[in-house]
Amino acid sequence: MPRDESSPMTAPTSSPWLARFAARLRALRDTFAMGICLLSWGVLGLVYTALGALLYPVLPRPTGARFGRGAIRHVFRFQLWLLRALGLMRADLSALRALQGERGLIIAPNHPSLLDAVLVVAEVPDVVCIMKAAVQDNLFLGGGARLAGYIRNDSNANMVRRAVDELKTGSHVLLFPEGTRTEHAPIGEFKGALGLIARRSGAPVQTVFIEADSPYLGKGWPLFRKPPFPLVYRVRLGRRYTPDAHDKAFMHTLEDYFRAELRPCSP
Repeated sequence: MPRDESSPMTAPTSSPWLARFAARLRALRDTFAMGICLLSWGVLGLVYTALGALLYPVLPRPTGARFGRGAIRHVFRFQLWLLRALGLMRADLSALRALQGERGLIIAPNHPSLLDAVLVVAEVPDVVCIMKAAVQDNLFLGGGARLAGYIRNDSNANMVRRAVDELKTGSHVLLFPEGTRTEHAPIGEFKGALGLIARRSGAPVQTVFIEADSPYLGKGWPLFRKPPFPLVYRVRLGRRYTPDAHDKAFMHTLEDYFRAELRPCSP
Protein backbone atom coordinates (compact mmCIF):
# COMPACT_ATOMS: atom_id res chain seq x y z
CA MET A 1 0.00 0.00 0.00
CA PRO A 2 1.54 3.34 -0.97
CA ARG A 3 2.39 5.73 1.86
CA ASP A 4 0.28 8.87 2.03
CA GLU A 5 2.91 11.64 1.58
CA SER A 6 0.50 14.15 3.09
CA SER A 7 0.46 12.30 6.40
CA PRO A 8 2.79 13.81 8.98
CA MET A 9 5.62 11.47 10.02
CA THR A 10 6.21 11.85 13.73
CA ALA A 11 9.80 11.09 14.85
CA PRO A 12 10.02 9.01 17.99
CA THR A 13 11.16 11.02 20.98
CA SER A 14 14.14 9.75 22.98
CA SER A 15 13.49 8.46 26.45
CA PRO A 16 14.34 10.84 29.32
CA TRP A 17 15.76 7.84 31.16
CA LEU A 18 18.14 7.13 28.28
CA ALA A 19 19.20 10.77 28.16
CA ARG A 20 19.98 10.75 31.90
CA PHE A 21 21.87 7.48 31.56
CA ALA A 22 23.94 8.85 28.65
CA ALA A 23 24.73 12.02 30.63
CA ARG A 24 25.90 9.98 33.64
CA LEU A 25 27.98 7.79 31.36
CA ARG A 26 29.66 10.86 29.85
CA ALA A 27 30.32 12.29 33.31
CA LEU A 28 31.87 8.99 34.42
CA ARG A 29 34.02 8.87 31.29
CA ASP A 30 35.18 12.48 31.83
CA THR A 31 36.04 11.75 35.47
CA PHE A 32 38.07 8.70 34.46
CA ALA A 33 39.85 10.64 31.68
CA MET A 34 40.63 13.51 34.07
CA GLY A 35 42.11 11.01 36.54
CA ILE A 36 44.36 9.62 33.80
CA CYS A 37 45.61 13.10 32.91
CA LEU A 38 46.28 14.09 36.53
CA LEU A 39 48.11 10.81 37.13
CA SER A 40 50.17 11.39 33.98
CA TRP A 41 51.08 14.91 35.15
CA GLY A 42 52.14 13.57 38.53
CA VAL A 43 54.24 10.68 37.24
CA LEU A 44 55.98 12.69 34.51
CA GLY A 45 56.57 15.56 36.94
CA LEU A 46 58.22 13.30 39.51
CA VAL A 47 60.36 11.52 36.91
CA TYR A 48 61.53 14.77 35.35
CA THR A 49 62.20 16.39 38.72
CA ALA A 50 64.34 13.41 39.75
CA LEU A 51 66.18 13.49 36.41
CA GLY A 52 66.71 17.25 36.70
CA ALA A 53 68.09 16.91 40.22
CA LEU A 54 70.59 14.30 38.99
CA LEU A 55 71.70 16.21 35.88
CA TYR A 56 71.80 19.74 37.33
CA PRO A 57 75.10 19.31 39.26
CA VAL A 58 76.94 17.52 36.43
CA LEU A 59 75.89 19.25 33.19
CA PRO A 60 77.36 22.61 32.14
CA ARG A 61 74.70 25.29 32.60
CA PRO A 62 74.07 26.04 28.89
CA THR A 63 73.85 22.33 28.04
CA GLY A 64 71.59 21.60 30.99
CA ALA A 65 69.33 24.54 30.16
CA ARG A 66 68.93 23.47 26.52
CA PHE A 67 68.17 19.89 27.55
CA GLY A 68 65.83 20.96 30.35
CA ARG A 69 63.80 23.38 28.22
CA GLY A 70 63.50 20.86 25.42
CA ALA A 71 62.36 18.14 27.84
CA ILE A 72 59.75 20.39 29.46
CA ARG A 73 58.43 21.40 26.04
CA HIS A 74 58.02 17.76 25.01
CA VAL A 75 56.32 16.86 28.31
CA PHE A 76 53.87 19.75 27.86
CA ARG A 77 53.19 18.80 24.25
CA PHE A 78 52.46 15.24 25.31
CA GLN A 79 50.09 16.39 28.05
CA LEU A 80 48.16 18.62 25.65
CA TRP A 81 47.98 15.74 23.15
CA LEU A 82 46.60 13.49 25.90
CA LEU A 83 43.96 16.05 26.91
CA ARG A 84 42.86 16.35 23.30
CA ALA A 85 42.95 12.60 22.64
CA LEU A 86 40.71 11.96 25.65
CA GLY A 87 38.25 14.62 24.52
CA LEU A 88 38.90 16.93 27.47
CA MET A 89 40.29 19.88 25.53
CA ARG A 90 40.05 21.74 22.25
CA ALA A 91 42.81 24.31 21.78
CA ASP A 92 43.80 26.56 18.89
CA LEU A 93 47.45 27.43 19.50
CA SER A 94 48.36 27.98 15.87
CA ALA A 95 49.09 31.71 16.35
CA LEU A 96 52.06 30.87 18.58
CA ARG A 97 53.84 29.09 15.74
CA ALA A 98 54.68 32.51 14.27
CA LEU A 99 57.12 32.96 17.19
CA GLN A 100 59.08 29.77 16.55
CA GLY A 101 61.69 31.46 14.36
CA GLU A 102 62.05 34.53 16.58
CA ARG A 103 64.73 35.22 19.20
CA GLY A 104 64.92 37.28 22.37
CA LEU A 105 61.28 38.24 22.97
CA ILE A 106 59.52 39.03 26.22
CA ILE A 107 56.31 37.00 25.85
CA ALA A 108 53.60 38.69 27.91
CA PRO A 109 50.24 36.86 28.14
CA ASN A 110 47.24 37.37 30.38
CA HIS A 111 46.98 34.69 33.06
CA PRO A 112 43.51 33.14 33.48
CA SER A 113 44.69 29.67 34.63
CA LEU A 114 47.55 27.38 35.64
CA LEU A 115 47.59 25.96 32.10
CA ASP A 116 48.73 29.22 30.48
CA ALA A 117 52.47 28.54 30.68
CA VAL A 118 51.86 25.02 29.37
CA LEU A 119 50.09 26.36 26.27
CA VAL A 120 52.92 28.78 25.43
CA VAL A 121 55.92 26.57 26.26
CA ALA A 122 54.46 23.64 24.31
CA GLU A 123 54.48 25.69 21.08
CA VAL A 124 57.47 28.05 21.43
CA PRO A 125 61.01 26.64 21.85
CA ASP A 126 63.70 28.03 24.19
CA VAL A 127 61.36 29.77 26.61
CA VAL A 128 62.54 30.73 30.10
CA CYS A 129 59.70 31.09 32.60
CA ILE A 130 59.72 33.56 35.47
CA MET A 131 57.94 31.67 38.23
CA LYS A 132 57.02 31.97 41.87
CA ALA A 133 59.62 30.55 44.23
CA ALA A 134 56.95 28.31 45.78
CA VAL A 135 56.18 26.78 42.37
CA GLN A 136 59.85 26.16 41.64
CA ASP A 137 60.23 24.50 45.05
CA ASN A 138 57.32 22.17 44.26
CA LEU A 139 58.14 18.45 44.39
CA PHE A 140 56.75 17.94 40.88
CA LEU A 141 58.53 20.89 39.26
CA GLY A 142 61.62 21.91 41.21
CA GLY A 143 64.43 19.77 39.75
CA GLY A 144 63.30 20.21 36.16
CA ALA A 145 62.76 23.97 36.52
CA ARG A 146 66.25 24.46 37.95
CA LEU A 147 67.81 22.39 35.16
CA ALA A 148 65.94 24.45 32.55
CA GLY A 149 67.25 27.67 34.09
CA TYR A 150 63.82 29.00 35.01
CA ILE A 151 63.96 32.22 37.03
CA ARG A 152 62.62 32.62 40.57
CA ASN A 153 60.76 35.84 41.37
CA ASP A 154 61.72 36.04 45.07
CA SER A 155 64.48 38.62 44.45
CA ASN A 156 63.64 41.49 42.11
CA ALA A 157 67.25 42.41 41.39
CA ASN A 158 68.27 38.82 40.61
CA MET A 159 65.11 38.22 38.56
CA VAL A 160 65.70 41.30 36.39
CA ARG A 161 69.41 40.55 35.93
CA ARG A 162 68.86 36.93 34.92
CA ALA A 163 65.98 37.78 32.58
CA VAL A 164 68.11 40.42 30.82
CA ASP A 165 70.98 37.92 30.47
CA GLU A 166 68.68 35.30 28.94
CA LEU A 167 67.18 37.76 26.46
CA LYS A 168 70.62 38.88 25.33
CA THR A 169 71.53 35.26 24.50
CA GLY A 170 68.40 35.03 22.28
CA SER A 171 66.15 33.04 24.64
CA HIS A 172 62.55 34.12 25.15
CA VAL A 173 61.34 35.13 28.60
CA LEU A 174 57.76 34.27 29.56
CA LEU A 175 56.48 36.81 32.05
CA PHE A 176 52.87 37.32 33.11
CA PRO A 177 52.44 41.10 33.62
CA GLU A 178 49.95 40.54 36.47
CA GLY A 179 52.47 38.48 38.42
CA THR A 180 49.74 36.00 39.38
CA ARG A 181 46.55 34.50 37.96
CA THR A 182 43.76 36.94 37.15
CA GLU A 183 41.50 37.50 40.16
CA HIS A 184 38.93 39.79 38.56
CA ALA A 185 38.14 39.67 34.83
CA PRO A 186 39.20 40.89 32.42
CA ILE A 187 42.70 41.54 33.85
CA GLY A 188 44.46 42.34 37.12
CA GLU A 189 46.82 45.20 37.93
CA PHE A 190 50.17 44.96 36.15
CA LYS A 191 53.47 44.85 38.03
CA GLY A 192 56.47 46.95 37.02
CA ALA A 193 59.05 44.19 36.48
CA LEU A 194 58.18 43.70 32.82
CA GLY A 195 58.85 47.35 31.94
CA LEU A 196 62.16 47.31 33.79
CA ILE A 197 63.33 44.11 32.05
CA ALA A 198 62.25 45.45 28.65
CA ARG A 199 64.10 48.74 29.11
CA ARG A 200 67.31 47.17 30.38
CA SER A 201 67.41 44.43 27.76
CA GLY A 202 66.05 46.36 24.79
CA ALA A 203 63.92 43.28 23.97
CA PRO A 204 60.52 43.70 22.27
CA VAL A 205 57.41 42.81 24.30
CA GLN A 206 55.10 40.43 22.43
CA THR A 207 51.60 40.54 23.88
CA VAL A 208 49.59 37.31 23.89
CA PHE A 209 45.91 36.79 24.65
CA ILE A 210 44.67 33.51 26.10
CA GLU A 211 40.91 33.03 25.87
CA ALA A 212 39.13 30.18 27.65
CA ASP A 213 35.51 29.14 27.95
CA SER A 214 36.00 27.89 31.52
CA PRO A 215 37.54 29.23 34.74
CA TYR A 216 39.22 25.83 35.26
CA LEU A 217 42.41 26.14 37.37
CA GLY A 218 41.90 29.87 37.68
CA LYS A 219 42.43 31.66 40.98
CA GLY A 220 40.77 29.63 43.73
CA TRP A 221 39.87 26.62 41.56
CA PRO A 222 40.91 23.37 43.36
CA LEU A 223 43.05 20.98 41.33
CA PHE A 224 40.66 18.02 41.65
CA ARG A 225 37.42 19.90 41.00
CA LYS A 226 36.04 18.67 37.66
CA PRO A 227 34.92 21.33 35.17
CA PRO A 228 32.51 20.84 32.26
CA PHE A 229 34.42 19.24 29.39
CA PRO A 230 35.74 19.79 26.81
CA LEU A 231 37.76 22.86 27.78
CA VAL A 232 38.14 25.28 24.87
CA TYR A 233 41.20 27.53 24.52
CA ARG A 234 42.27 30.00 21.87
CA VAL A 235 45.57 31.86 21.87
CA ARG A 236 46.14 34.90 19.68
CA LEU A 237 49.01 37.33 19.28
CA GLY A 238 48.56 41.02 20.06
CA ARG A 239 50.72 44.06 19.40
CA ARG A 240 54.46 44.00 19.78
CA TYR A 241 55.86 46.90 21.80
CA THR A 242 59.36 48.34 21.86
CA PRO A 243 60.76 49.29 25.29
CA ASP A 244 59.85 52.68 26.69
CA ALA A 245 62.20 54.85 28.72
CA HIS A 246 59.45 55.39 31.32
CA ASP A 247 58.54 52.07 32.93
CA LYS A 248 55.37 53.25 34.70
CA ALA A 249 53.91 54.95 31.63
CA PHE A 250 54.68 51.88 29.52
CA MET A 251 53.00 49.54 32.01
CA HIS A 252 49.88 51.74 32.11
CA THR A 253 49.75 51.70 28.31
CA LEU A 254 50.14 47.92 28.29
CA GLU A 255 47.46 47.37 30.93
CA ASP A 256 44.98 49.62 29.10
CA TYR A 257 45.62 47.69 25.90
CA PHE A 258 44.97 44.34 27.59
CA ARG A 259 41.75 45.63 29.15
CA ALA A 260 40.50 46.89 25.80
CA GLU A 261 41.34 43.59 24.06
CA LEU A 262 39.98 41.25 26.72
CA ARG A 263 36.84 43.09 27.80
CA PRO A 264 34.61 41.62 25.06
CA CYS A 265 35.84 38.12 25.97
CA SER A 266 35.34 38.39 29.74
CA PRO A 267 32.45 36.38 31.29
